[in-house]
Amino acid sequence: MPIDPVTLAILKGRLEQVADEMDATLFRSAFNPIIAEAHDASHGIYHGETGDTLVQGKSGLPIFVGVMAFAVRAVIDKAATQGGPQPGDTWIFNDPYDGGTHLSDFRLVKPLFRDGKVFCYLASVGHWHDVGGNVPGNYNPEAVECFQEGMLIPPVKLFDQGVYRQDIVDILSANSRLPNSLYGDLNGQINALELGERRMNELLDEFGDQTVDTALAELQERAARLMRAQISKLPDGVISAEDYLDNDGIVDEPLKIAIDLKIEGDRMELDFSRSSPACAGPVNISRSTTIAACYVSLKHIFGDVPANGGVLQPVRFVIPDNSLLSATAPKPVGGYTETILRLIDVMFQAVAQIAPERSNGCAYGTINALSIAGHRKNGQRWVMFSFFGGGHGGHMEGDGLNHANAPISTATIPPLEILEAAYPVRFTQWALRPDSGGAGQYRGGLGAIYQIELLEEQADAFLFGERGKFPPKGISGGHDGALNIFEFEKDGEIRNPPLVSKMVGIKLHKGQRLTLKTPGGGGFGDPAKRARNAIERDIALGYITPEAAERDYGYSPLAPGDQA
Repeated sequence: MPIDPVTLAILKGRLEQVADEMDATLFRSAFNPIIAEAHDASHGIYHGETGDTLVQGKSGLPIFVGVMAFAVRAVIDKAATQGGPQPGDTWIFNDPYDGGTHLSDFRLVKPLFRDGKVFCYLASVGHWHDVGGNVPGNYNPEAVECFQEGMLIPPVKLFDQGVYRQDIVDILSANSRLPNSLYGDLNGQINALELGERRMNELLDEFGDQTVDTALAELQERAARLMRAQISKLPDGVISAEDYLDNDGIVDEPLKIAIDLKIEGDRMELDFSRSSPACAGPVNISRSTTIAACYVSLKHIFGDVPANGGVLQPVRFVIPDNSLLSATAPKPVGGYTETILRLIDVMFQAVAQIAPERSNGCAYGTINALSIAGHRKNGQRWVMFSFFGGGHGGHMEGDGLNHANAPISTATIPPLEILEAAYPVRFTQWALRPDSGGAGQYRGGLGAIYQIELLEEQADAFLFGERGKFPPKGISGGHDGALNIFEFEKDGEIRNPPLVSKMVGIKLHKGQRLTLKTPGGGGFGDPAKRARNAIERDIALGYITPEAAERDYGYSPLAPGDQA
């Protein structure tokens, strides 16, 4: 049954609103600042038979939406072994090898029934504050197996035909350093799914199941058609790019992520065969995470294509077994964010060779996952986990964003006021980092400088970062951004991690400080083409120093009487 364009547009907006309301419900009710403030969570609507992405929320993390399609399929497969899903069922799990990312990200999947049949699945994912493991906050750069990163929960029923499984919650709580935070985040996700179910039933009652189902199918088909049309505009052939991770946290050797991107008519092949094999440390990612990161990359490159599973229909993936990008249990995957950021970088670098107008300089390329943990004077445990911002790449239409979040998400950097209110720390510096953006006709955005002072008597700090050896690349003649730098005080001296961007067990005492200097983005285009007034504005704002202006742009102030 065909659907008219007006009804299709209305339903598209209404369906997106359902996902957006689920996002908002969790953000407003979560106990954990990483969800409540930074929005490290996401919600979506998924196909009742295939698990394909149908609709995603606009406020959560797109990387989660892509991976959740695999998570929903895992639930469909698990339910099939138990007689099929039943009304009132909800599954919970965090298995990173079966539709997951890393152990901190817990997924809830709920079937929506209409007339005794599954119409679709609703799904919620959120980054929980602490899920056990060797390191508070779970970003353990020294992990050599997933059991050192936290508890691993396969798909199990949290609700069994509407009956709440308190025993499951008790197991989860017993394995967290912060069970109250876990309790709040879990119930926020439950409430988000319940709201999504109500809103979907209201929508289906108003428009009819068949009409909504037709609209969902049409939206997927339109995304696939648009994607094929966009690919067909690119020249046929193979383009290659590669970039590197500093190390795996165990062995101080670089790890390659390489792509050979093949265009043939309206089809695209993404071949990652030249990438490094699976490694000992926690920068491996699963095949599903790799595909989800490519989904995010393609949505950046082809921004006008609707965000649903149709995006991937014209795309073929070549990801060898035992690759860094197809890890299986029990390989550690806690630092998956660093690897998918590099994967997105090589996608940008490859496309820049044939369609620079669709690409941009690489973003800063690391979330700099930092945990500081200890006990208050009353014995209460505290764990501060946060991620930090940097510069985005310059592009054909202008300079990159300063101090933005990673391109895997629409999350925000937690405000320092929230972090200082929640934890015994003080930010003595929170500023843009001059000269950190790559020079270019359009400059890369600036990274940031964060300096954190401990206010309690003692604590331990843990860092999981990247881009300490390989800077964010510029494209089309643009220069690279600055490297990542981490400093800490020890024995009256300023030290750096032996592995540059990763370290565990940094002992802090009251008054001692940690400093992060995050990378800027890569530049776009020849710096010689940058407008003189743009250079002068950058100097006036403190974005670049006069020395950098002369070195990178050949700029010198005009003598009196000279004309610009």
